Amino acid sequence: MTADSHSVLVITKDIKISSLIQAMLTPPLFECQIVNDFNEARRLTSERLYNIILIDYADGEGVDFARDISENLSTILLLTPQHLYEEVSYRVEGYGIITISTPFDQFYFYTSIKTAIAVQYKVQILSSQTTKLKVKMEEIRLMNRAKMLLMQNLRMTEEQAHRYIEKESMNRGMKKTALSEEIIRTYA
Repeated sequence: MTADSHSVLVITKDIKISSLIQAMLTPPLFECQIVNDFNEARRLTSERLYNIILIDYADGEGVDFARDISENLSTILLLTPQHLYEEVSYRVEGYGIITISTPFDQFYFYTSIKTAIAVQYKVQILSSQTTKLKVKMEEIRLMNRAKMLLMQNLRMTEEQAHRYIEKESMNRGMKKTALSEEIIRTYA
């Protein structure tokens, strides 16, 4: 998958829907995989991250599947019969699942896919920022623990311990986290 290609998993037993989707989501813009079994879809989603997952309602089985996989970073679109749209939409919105009413015309569907792509870009940015914050929080936690151990064992003040970690990491050409881990191993 290139940066300009979007991976799409489609789960439907309806040949009409799968044919329409396959005709609209064509390479090179889309890398589309269609399956008709929820167990197979569970296996695929556990092995790989798809940008977009399109799920057919399938007598309610699609709702359960969509909720089950809603924790992953894929943008999930649930294709729902028109007469159940409000009820199903209400049940899945809290999981971040977008509901599309079926049958749908091609323009409506394509607009929904473009919206899903925009959402996917935003999710990727937020996920990256979250990862960076988690790393930074772990660095702070390690450094605080190392400072505490230096204060307890070498009778340093917090300011002295902080300065020691910064200076020692520069002198030894180490990252502060590596030095903090070394201090923790030494004094813990």
